[in-house]
Amino acid sequence: MDHLPAPNARVRKAPRGQPLRRAGVFFSAPPPTACLGSAGPNLKEWLREQFCDHPLEHCEDTRLHDAAYVGDLQTLRSLLQEDSYRSRINEKSVWCCGWLPCTPLRIAATAGHGNCVDFLIRKGAEVDLVDVKGQTALYVAVVNGHLESAQILLEAGADPNGSRHHRSTPVYHASRVGRADILKALIRYGADVDVNHHLTPDIRPPFSRRLTSLVVCPLYISAAYHNLQCFKLLLQAGANPDFNCNGPVNTQGFYRGSPGCVMDAVLRHGCEAAFVSLLVEFGANLSLVTWDSLGPESRGRRKVDPEALQVFKEARSVPRTLLNLCRVAVRRALGKYRLHLIPSLPLPDPIKKFLLYE
Repeated sequence: MDHLPAPNARVRKAPRGQPLRRAGVFFSAPPPTACLGSAGPNLKEWLREQFCDHPLEHCEDTRLHDAAYVGDLQTLRSLLQEDSYRSRINEKSVWCCGWLPCTPLRIAATAGHGNCVDFLIRKGAEVDLVDVKGQTALYVAVVNGHLESAQILLEAGADPNGSRHHRSTPVYHASRVGRADILKALIRYGADVDVNHHLTPDIRPPFSRRLTSLVVCPLYISAAYHNLQCFKLLLQAGANPDFNCNGPVNTQGFYRGSPGCVMDAVLRHGCEAAFVSLLVEFGANLSLVTWDSLGPESRGRRKVDPEALQVFKEARSVPRTLLNLCRVAVRRALGKYRLHLIPSLPLPDPIKKFLLYE
């Protein structure tokens, strides 16, 4: 999984009675006596005791969860005819094949059983319930590369941004691994291609965070992994070409030595010239790259692509064309949440395609 700690990572212990926070998720810290002699060989039982939604005496009956894991739709149909199982469709359980307490829907989405995902939703499964790590069913479907399951969840109303209780998002992961097909689906259902929804939530702290590094941004990670198609899709959907974050950004708060903008990151990661050209076309502010000079001696250990650097230097040395400036201005005036309405505008098709970068 993306966000599991390294084997030698230090884990901070929460004060007694205080919630434990890890990867943006709050856990209720159990009393010290609850852990004595109960981990190790009995870890699954301890997880059941701490995180399952139903009494311990019912934990052995995990047929609903196990059927979801193996994709046994017939067993799901049979079990959910009974009221007792219908009332437990959203329960988290430590099932026979896993350790993390999950709902049947979360399990089916992880395994990519689209028919089971669809059936469980139609029977009342809640699409946006999170597990103890803050992961939604949609997020785990994306992480495991299951486009069909992701589309079913999106059609059922799943939040395309995942949960703010988890540090990563479906868009971020799809951008990292280069799954342009999944990224298209997320964008089509309204996913935010910037990180504002994660950084400026409408609830009070401790969930709010300020941008201190571009590493958390989908544009950055798609460039770092040289996923050009995903990079272009994000820009076409209205991603901010400078910081991948709308709103005020204090670059002085960025970690020392980290890229100061998306263009800086693209050059540092040795991305090919096409990445630079896209940022120029989408209106990136080229003056944000603050290297003292752009020759080989200033690059040091940076692995800048020579062709990409040449494209950047040429773009910065000449004014933008009026045609390009007009397109950028029109798109910004519309706003990223209305770009999908461009095809319905009373304009000639060539102009619509031009505004959509098609």
